[in-house]
Amino acid sequence: MRTTILGGVLLLLSGSALAVGLVPLDAALAQTGRIWPVLLFVLAITIVAELASVAGVFDAAARAAVRLARGRTWLLWLLVVALAAISTIFLSLDTTAVLLTPVVVLAARGAGLPPLPFALVTVWLANTGSMLLPVSNLTNLLASGPPGELAVGEFVALTWAPAVVAIAVPTAILALVFRRELRGGFGPVGRPRREHDRLLLVGAAVVVGVLLPVLASGVPVWLSSSIAAVVLLGLTAARRPAVLGLRLVPWPVLVFAAGLLVAASIGHELGLGERLAGALGEGEGVVDLLQVAGAGALGANLINNLPAYLAFEPAAGSPVRLVALLIGVNAGALVTPWASLATMLWHARLGVLGAPIPWRRYILLGVVAAPVTVVAATVALALAAG
Repeated sequence: MRTTILGGVLLLLSGSALAVGLVPLDAALAQTGRIWPVLLFVLAITIVAELASVAGVFDAAARAAVRLARGRTWLLWLLVVALAAISTIFLSLDTTAVLLTPVVVLAARGAGLPPLPFALVTVWLANTGSMLLPVSNLTNLLASGPPGELAVGEFVALTWAPAVVAIAVPTAILALVFRRELRGGFGPVGRPRREHDRLLLVGAAVVVGVLLPVLASGVPVWLSSSIAAVVLLGLTAARRPAVLGLRLVPWPVLVFAAGLLVAASIGHELGLGERLAGALGEGEGVVDLLQVAGAGALGANLINNLPAYLAFEPAAGSPVRLVALLIGVNAGALVTPWASLATMLWHARLGVLGAPIPWRRYILLGVVAAPVTVVAATVALALAAG
């Protein structure tokens, strides 16, 4: 509710700025052309993820992980790591934070294991794992679109090395922190109370399975995700029509993201980027890229990763420096609760599940993990790029 209100206020303020002539109409229309594909993708991929969850796709994946682990806690945890990484890379960090978290927590509880190591690695990888593809994060979609227009292949060529490091480092840190909890094994896990509609489950799994490689193929992501959403809506209408409704539309995320995008775009027109250029420096050496990534991480934890990216984007200057900024705002958003919307949504879901994590502990762990992850990923970028 608070994110919806904040997004609405930002939209009203942005509309007022346009009405009084602070921003030219042609500039506003140009920014709208940049924003609508991003918001359409958010809408479509959320519907896909929600309906896949209703069909039981995430639940089936978690149950498969439990079976594959064969009673070994550490192996189950590593399978959750893989599941979180794949979900984030292809279906975006918000999908992992909102839809995968409950499944992971309930799977851990069903196995008689403490949920904290599983819940925390899920949200950390939702943020740090969102580096590889444009669809992994809204910031990536903005970076790969105009004005730079990086193709998927070009984007991946720059992001693969820091993406691998940004997944490996937080995973290693949490494995060390929770090494005692991950020892030993667990007993047999009972069958779920409610079986899913098999036809709906298989159909949704096929749609998601086809969509994942298409999202990395270069086809406009708003188009492929919209087609998948329409197919899933039709399949769900035939098998479980009662679950359909306006509640499938992620109103808080859409309004919040739209408000931030529009407000930041107006900030660009008013010269915000030029005023912040000094914080990013110049050049593409290791130290230069660390300065860019550090500024992005600081901005994300102060205000939120999306406006931080948009504020610094004009000063980035080159694709390599832009990826360094993404490392900062994505992989560095581990400290404050508001650093990313995914983190706030994740914590709210944990509260509903009766497994809240104190923000104090989250912040203390993030203070350690964020700088190490950002530095390591940025060094990997510098080595891969040069």
